Amino acid sequence: MYTNSASDGDGGGDVRKHESLEMSKELGHTTSLQSSPPTTTDTSNKQQLVKIEQLPDRGSWSSKMDFILSVVGLAIGLGNVWRFPYLCYKNGGGAFILPYIITLFLAGIPMFFMELALGQMLTIGGLGVFKIAPIFKGIGYAAAVMSCWMNVYYIVILAWAVFYFFMSMRADVPWRTCNNWWNTVNCVSQYERKNLHCWDTIINGTTQKVCSVSALNITSLELTDPVKEFWERRALQISHGIEEIGNIRWELAGTLLLVWILCYFCIWKGVKWTGKVVYFTALFPYVLLTILLVRGITLPGALEGIKFYIIPNFSKLTNSEVWIDAVTQIFFSYGLGLGTLVALGSYNKFTNNVYKDALIVCTVNSSTSMFAGFVIFSVIGFMAHEQQRPVADVAASGPGLAFLVYPSAVLQLPGSPMWSCLFFFMLLLIGLDSQFCTMEGFITAIIDEWPQLLRKRKEIFIAIVCALSYLVGLTCITQGGMYIFQILDSYAVSGFCLLWLIFFECVSISWCYGVDRFYDGIKDMIGYYPTVWWKFCWCVTTPAICLGVFFFNIVQWTPIKYLDYSYPWWAHAFGWFTALSSMLYIPLYMFWLWKRTPGELSEKIRALVRIDEDVTRLREKMLREAYVKEIEFNSL
Repeated sequence: MYTNSASDGDGGGDVRKHESLEMSKELGHTTSLQSSPPTTTDTSNKQQLVKIEQLPDRGSWSSKMDFILSVVGLAIGLGNVWRFPYLCYKNGGGAFILPYIITLFLAGIPMFFMELALGQMLTIGGLGVFKIAPIFKGIGYAAAVMSCWMNVYYIVILAWAVFYFFMSMRADVPWRTCNNWWNTVNCVSQYERKNLHCWDTIINGTTQKVCSVSALNITSLELTDPVKEFWERRALQISHGIEEIGNIRWELAGTLLLVWILCYFCIWKGVKWTGKVVYFTALFPYVLLTILLVRGITLPGALEGIKFYIIPNFSKLTNSEVWIDAVTQIFFSYGLGLGTLVALGSYNKFTNNVYKDALIVCTVNSSTSMFAGFVIFSVIGFMAHEQQRPVADVAASGPGLAFLVYPSAVLQLPGSPMWSCLFFFMLLLIGLDSQFCTMEGFITAIIDEWPQLLRKRKEIFIAIVCALSYLVGLTCITQGGMYIFQILDSYAVSGFCLLWLIFFECVSISWCYGVDRFYDGIKDMIGYYPTVWWKFCWCVTTPAICLGVFFFNIVQWTPIKYLDYSYPWWAHAFGWFTALSSMLYIPLYMFWLWKRTPGELSEKIRALVRIDEDVTRLREKMLREAYVKEIEFNSL
């Protein structure tokens, strides 16, 4: 920061000019020196910047709306459509809103604001930002590894959605009847079971219901339905366990390839192109959600489903699992901890009001979750009415909602294929922008770390990342792929991994770099200090919540299952490997950097833990380092 006294051009008086050295195109912005006639140092800096600008432009958002919609697209994903409504049902209906809102204000919004502000403040991706506290750079590497796991497994859901979309484009949906080659003799539609001839009988000392199906006597527990058999025996062709990986499902390999190609072309030209794509991928799902809601609330039984969704059961609030679910849902649905928000924020102008943007997006995100709940539970209420079963018996989470519950519901709707196509097209759009924004975060972090090597070859680098991710993702669409998918979901991108990353990220900025200096940096950007509430959250409530819920997750951890299938020990060992592949980066990098850095204890702390530079001087230092890297690269 430079301070000069000069005569005002309009004639009068001394003014104090605060001048900062803006980042060059290497760090994302056109250089602007607003000072009076430059000193020798200023001239040298300008000469350096001219050389640095030999690199391709890093890029920036074309408009504020591009940025807002991209962040909305990231934050609003599949979790808003299937996980949030289910958690409300599971944890006391409307009562779940209370812990959700509390943790939202104590941890969710503060971290969302911090990550966007950090990226905009330093104008660099998720690895470079930890120059603010160098010993914590392992967080950036951990986030990159976790993003890789996320990219591999999350997109598989989109491949399933595309498969269902294509299968719905016919005169009638193929999961309506039990007359297909994949169906078994135990198949009976949920809507036809009331017409079966059934009676009670005693089997092994217990009374069970037995029904006559195709001249066979089958217990009610053995009955399946065409929707479930289509999912397991046609779409997945699922094996009996992870020990039986089986063959690749080539139809799904094709839909997975299609989604990866879409993802590539959404980000290959950088944020200027991404910012245009999200106008469709972020906004059109709202049109589809509204259409589905209007149709849903006109169905018989819809009101019962909505009542089940919103009527509170406050007795659930004494259960610690409710609070754990609230925290993990917020962190996942807001896209925290993966470096993606840092990357998206880094393409903003330095003076953008990131504080206002964060509050807008958080409001849109949580409102969308609640809105989606009405859409889903109106349909679930209709299903319960048609099947003459309690709402609780047909509510489900995860893939079960998207690929079992909704396909079953559309069977009773006029024009079933149309409603099915609309629903799965909506899933594709909602998931696609979350996928390519997460990819953008990973790509930005890596390219900003090695700009001289990768920025000129960005399109090729993105293509290589997509191709490798596709090849790894093929393991999830084998006949045993669902078991691998569940391992990745429960370990590699689990709640305790995310809590671990976010805890250290929050501590590194609020306690090590210093929350006051971070606040000064925010004031430099937006022109005023935000309310002191965020300081309190960053220093106290957010780290405490992350640490507390992390240990609760570990203490209450139980080996995962897929339905009734129990995984072998080596599958759990692989799961823990995927989890530790990101988590261990943080302590190992700390140890490595501390050992290799010379100096006394106090010198190491000043160099690695609590640096001396404020934001302005840190930005200048990063600019000089970028110049040195460019010179070294050109001399090779």
